[in-house]
Amino acid sequence: MEIYQKHHRPKIGIGYRVGHLTVANPTRQRKNGYTVWRCRCDCGGELLLDTRCLQRGTIADCGCLSKTKPGQRDITRMRFGKLVAVEPTDLRAEGTVVWKCRCDCGGEILTSLHQLCCGYRKSCGCLSRPPLKDFVGKRFGQLTVMAYAGKQNGMHRWRCRCDCGQETVVGQTLLQTGRTKSCGCLQAEAYRDNLKLVDGTSVTILEANKKKLNRNNTSGYTGVYLDQKRSKWIAKIGFKGKTYYLGAYSDKQDAIKARQKGEKLHDDFLEWYYSRRHPSKIGKI
Repeated sequence: MEIYQKHHRPKIGIGYRVGHLTVANPTRQRKNGYTVWRCRCDCGGELLLDTRCLQRGTIADCGCLSKTKPGQRDITRMRFGKLVAVEPTDLRAEGTVVWKCRCDCGGEILTSLHQLCCGYRKSCGCLSRPPLKDFVGKRFGQLTVMAYAGKQNGMHRWRCRCDCGQETVVGQTLLQTGRTKSCGCLQAEAYRDNLKLVDGTSVTILEANKKKLNRNNTSGYTGVYLDQKRSKWIAKIGFKGKTYYLGAYSDKQDAIKARQKGEKLHDDFLEWYYSRRHPSKIGKI
């Protein structure tokens, strides 16, 4: 027996219309105690719907017009705060369909029907973050803001031109807090300064090699390693961007001595460097 209150819901029968659907005839099927009806769509398609679904009017076509599936609630173009429902997806969350929604700010978001209907989601996230600023023409460090570059991962982004001539896209928050002040050239300059590059040779690296052995070294001495195929100890040294081969030796100590002779290049270079820039360090190398 079908259970519904006649004065609250319409009586379903042959010829009853819901949207583009017309009830054709009842079937012998039942769903939760309700009759399942065969319905024809204006496009010629057919589908089966139970009495409760027809009374609620949640399905208005066979799927030819709407993107919702039979049994799904259609919230297309409905507004939830700053969000407007665009279309359902094949994803599910919290037991409900995940919808693609467009925010008034231009952003898009995927969120569940449950989140929308309960009022837990009212924007793409822009309401919980600082509003879009007018940064065009303003300077932040070496960066000059040229244009708005859209929103990504919930952050407003700006296209900027650096004083060095390069362009880069930077998040609004990074500009406001001063965490980004260039296209990256400031960091690169600081890196080069730390290396103390002179004629393609790093003073910092030369000094470090004298004090600390590379952890990948197996010979116990920088610039000396074992060639297992030849069973020879190889001695090499790098200087001004080039690597010099100092010979192959059967005895490791001979290879170390060759390397030590080659290191005179480094010693002479460091002595020259400090004699010009830091006279007080001569004799301490």
